[in-house]
Amino acid sequence: MKVGVIGCGNICGQYLEYARQFGGLEIAALADLDRERAAAMAERFGIARSGTVDELLGGDEVELVINLTIPAAHAEVALRAIEAGKHVYGEKPFTATVEQGQEVMAAGKRRGLALGCAPDTFLGTAHQTCRKLIDDGAIGRPVAATAFMIIAGHESWHPDPGFYYAPGGGPLLDMGPYYIHALVNLLGPVQRVSAEAGVQITPRTITSEPKRGQTIDVETPDHITASLQFEDGAIGTLVTSFAGQHSPHDAQNPITVYGTEGTLRVPDPNGFDGPVYLRHGPDGEDELIESAFAHPNGRSLGVAEMIEAIAAGRSPRASGALAWHALQVMHAALMSSEEGRRIEVPHEIERPAMMDADAVVSA
Repeated sequence: MKVGVIGCGNICGQYLEYARQFGGLEIAALADLDRERAAAMAERFGIARSGTVDELLGGDEVELVINLTIPAAHAEVALRAIEAGKHVYGEKPFTATVEQGQEVMAAGKRRGLALGCAPDTFLGTAHQTCRKLIDDGAIGRPVAATAFMIIAGHESWHPDPGFYYAPGGGPLLDMGPYYIHALVNLLGPVQRVSAEAGVQITPRTITSEPKRGQTIDVETPDHITASLQFEDGAIGTLVTSFAGQHSPHDAQNPITVYGTEGTLRVPDPNGFDGPVYLRHGPDGEDELIESAFAHPNGRSLGVAEMIEAIAAGRSPRASGALAWHALQVMHAALMSSEEGRRIEVPHEIERPAMMDADAVVSA
């Protein structure tokens, strides 16, 4: 399937690099508000066409659009692509607001087009191995989970970090999707949320180039602690923060799932691979588990799987519906803190189907 990419910023190169692994995925065109940036990226990766968003959407060649714009533009670009008759795979978060997400979901359904969204890391070999262990009963019945993402913030490395501290940004909407997708993959949909959130550090001084020395007023919570009640009864704790220094949590395995018969340590959901540790019983020791899967990892895995899903007439695993659910969970956490109450999360999704251990995605 011929694919066009809109948004040639920081993450675009990773998509283009890893897309080469998947035979069913052909990057046909790039577009950006800055035509020179799109042209430079096209030259770097040997892509024939680059230009404006209007040019990409106006042609018939591209069938699926990867939307890599900033979060505030996710909905607008997705709606334009849907109106142009293109399937859409977006970067996280799905949209900046729940209302925008509902509009995009409705537009895709109305036009009969598939919607997918990052993060797709839960489709990676390590996270699918964790899923298989849980489904096989390796830890008994899951009863609880903890997930931590605590860092100092992006102003020390990102070339243009301002949007991370504007509405639609923050550690929850930026990094929360990785953790929520991973948890839903393992434990199922979230039913209810309660949380506390706040702005802990403002203003922020940029120490990266080219905007070193400029300051950022933080307009969205930079530290959030949420309690998640999963539909099947497990209770989770999720902490996302851009206000921490030298956090003692295990950055290699920041998610732990506790069961009635054992404990599973899950790798960083910002990656596709990593060590998986299983411990049985109260006196057991961590056992390093070999991967049960061998499909390619890397950005664009979700796009490749989506292309297979379209061909098969089914919903993609990294679906728009899953991303919208994650968005609802995150906004429920922010609302819970603002209003001082638990928030119910309506949904119509189930856990995505486990990957086929014998399949090679779109190779």
